[in-house]
Amino acid sequence: MENMLQKYEAFIETVDTGSFTKAAEALAYTQSGISRMIAELERAWGIRLLVRGRNGAELTSEGRIILPHIRNICRKQRDLQMEIDSLSGLRSGLIRIGTFSSVAAQWLPNVIERFQADYPGIDYELTIGDYAEIREWISTGRVDCGFLVLPIEGDFDTLSMGSDRMMAVVPPHHELAKKKVVSLEDFVGEPFLLDEKGNENLVADLFREAGLTPEIRLRTEDDYVIMSMIESGLGVSILPELILERQPYNLAIRPLDVKAIREIGFAVRSQKSANLAVRTFEKYLTRT
Repeated sequence: MENMLQKYEAFIETVDTGSFTKAAEALAYTQSGISRMIAELERAWGIRLLVRGRNGAELTSEGRIILPHIRNICRKQRDLQMEIDSLSGLRSGLIRIGTFSSVAAQWLPNVIERFQADYPGIDYELTIGDYAEIREWISTGRVDCGFLVLPIEGDFDTLSMGSDRMMAVVPPHHELAKKKVVSLEDFVGEPFLLDEKGNENLVADLFREAGLTPEIRLRTEDDYVIMSMIESGLGVSILPELILERQPYNLAIRPLDVKAIREIGFAVRSQKSANLAVRTFEKYLTRT
């Protein structure tokens, strides 16, 4: 039988994902198990928390009132666990990390491998999202820390992880592949594939500031879909250099003639409230 805290977490995850199915996947339960736990809360309290709507699981008015209190209880539990972790000397614990795909693919595997070699009792949980989602997850406590593009809107403590250049990406036999440097004007008239998490829409901003309008044929948050389509000759794009490392596609990658850089940062809601495991993990990010 699940304890009350597990039921609270099931409720929060269902709200955050908007889906009983996604909550079940995230928490390693069955969908019926998630539904049952929330139903048990509703019966115990005599109120309706969620309803199934066209957009998935939706909060009732009572659920909206209850949700902040449930989040606070779970946050206090994590604070308690933080103190326990400190006393136990990092023998056990969990780090929940929000990240976007390029960092997850290129940076984190080596960092996590080194960290777990030294602290095998500390588990980790990665959640992939866009920048706005990761900010929200850190702010609400859904994750303990996250990777974002600096500067960050909101009150966070951040650590700069370095710069990431934006690069022109075209099919290998495209005319632009013959150029050593590609200009923004070169993209005009070409079918453009836009990365819509777009580094806070950095790519769209580049064109707007230059007074240019690309012919956008695809908008997606999936870098690998864009790279696959470019390889097939279906368009061109501008992508972060980090995601282009060790990618499996046959692409022509060229620098831009304008300065286009995203600054990647590691963020926590507060260094003072970050648990010992997160503070220790952060040190591994700056190791060479």
